[in-house]
Amino acid sequence: MAIRPNKHEMPVQDPKVRARNFGEVALGYDEKTAVAEAQRCLNCKNRPCVAGCPVNISIPEFIGKIKTGEYEEAYKIISQSSSLPAVCGRVCPQETQCEQKCTLGIKFEPVAIGRLERFVADRHNATNEGAAQVPVSNGKKVAVIGSGPSGLTCAGDLAKKGYRVTIFEALHVAGGVLVYGIPEFRLPKAIVRKEVENLKQYGVEVDTNVVIGKTLTVDELFDMGYEAVFIGSGAGLPRFMGIPGESLKGVYSANEFLTRNNLMKAYEADSDTPVMHAKRVAVVGGGNVAMDAARTALRLGADSVHVIYRRSMEEIPARREEVEHAEEEGIVFDILRNPVEILGYRNPEDRRDPKNGFVTGIKVVKCQLGEPDEKGRRRPVEVPGSEYIMDVDCVIMAIGTSPNPLIKNTTAGLEVNRRGGIVVEESTGKTSKAGVFAGGDAVTGAATVILAMGAGKTAAKAIDEYLCGSRAK
Repeated sequence: MAIRPNKHEMPVQDPKVRARNFGEVALGYDEKTAVAEAQRCLNCKNRPCVAGCPVNISIPEFIGKIKTGEYEEAYKIISQSSSLPAVCGRVCPQETQCEQKCTLGIKFEPVAIGRLERFVADRHNATNEGAAQVPVSNGKKVAVIGSGPSGLTCAGDLAKKGYRVTIFEALHVAGGVLVYGIPEFRLPKAIVRKEVENLKQYGVEVDTNVVIGKTLTVDELFDMGYEAVFIGSGAGLPRFMGIPGESLKGVYSANEFLTRNNLMKAYEADSDTPVMHAKRVAVVGGGNVAMDAARTALRLGADSVHVIYRRSMEEIPARREEVEHAEEEGIVFDILRNPVEILGYRNPEDRRDPKNGFVTGIKVVKCQLGEPDEKGRRRPVEVPGSEYIMDVDCVIMAIGTSPNPLIKNTTAGLEVNRRGGIVVEESTGKTSKAGVFAGGDAVTGAATVILAMGAGKTAAKAIDEYLCGSRAK
């Protein structure tokens, strides 16, 4: 049988319809399509796709089970490596990881591994109501700080080994960046809740509204009987450019803007959390967070949304799929542009007072690409005299985040780097403080969900070895 050269298309909402609702954009494969896509897998003996997966899912094996209609067996295979399959099937950048390594991709399009993972996970969540078997306790307690992807993964792996794990979450719901950072139209919050509930079946406890560094300290966790601590507190501290006008009303960090909408549901009519329903929006940045902010602003009723990015479309760091979806929905990309000032006035009746008022525009300068920087990307160089003003009433800064300094400021002996990231031993996640491990964005700064999961998995293995060694003594 001849191999189909292209992936089976993912059904999606019509762009004109979805641009005005918060329903999930991608609708998922049905059974027939999933089986047909699975048939494209060559079942390579050297399994290069597995090497491209940060959590080493046995990809050919789970796809093989789809071919034969053994969907629950496929889920079990995925779950051996991943605690969040329904999440990863939606937001993991497979195109730069497992799918990039796919042998079929040398000649044709690679197998749609992410779409198949989502199919398997969604089918399991919809049809399987049986409780997981809680492993026999080994009597040891581990504290996990943060319920984002690294924390959930670390907790799940340890719980399956018999550890009594408690996750301490600062917010009122579990999920971390999965609930406050990623919009409903990309990752429905019901999916995150289900994944968290799946972990609770293994005995993981989740304690919300606990701010480590204020409510409790890391040292106090040890005093409570926890023998190891994993810090997966993420990178929730927003960055700004330091240009004039960033204190104007109508300027948001992407973190605040998305949190108000994703976690607090500000887009709903009866929400207690206010958010600006601007008509002309500029989003500064070119990553996935910038795409999320721009597409959210559009769904809140904006007439025009512009993404301002200082490099070209070839360098834009967002997933290609997210960029394409944004373009289909009418988002405008102003590339090779860099903001230099945000303009405004105090209130609509007084345009003469420019201090601490409302946004009226953003001044940008044109750029051209110069020599490569230390990461190999060509540096944007401003073109003198090319400034112009864009009329906008809202500016969203999506230029990155840093780890919150609260934990490192209240934990003696914890080494951090100049950006505030916790310094760890890469192969184990071990920090400079005995019994404390860390991973995810708290270490690297803002990165992908799957890389954070990989770090949580690495730390769980190291914690198990650390505590087993201490028990042997």
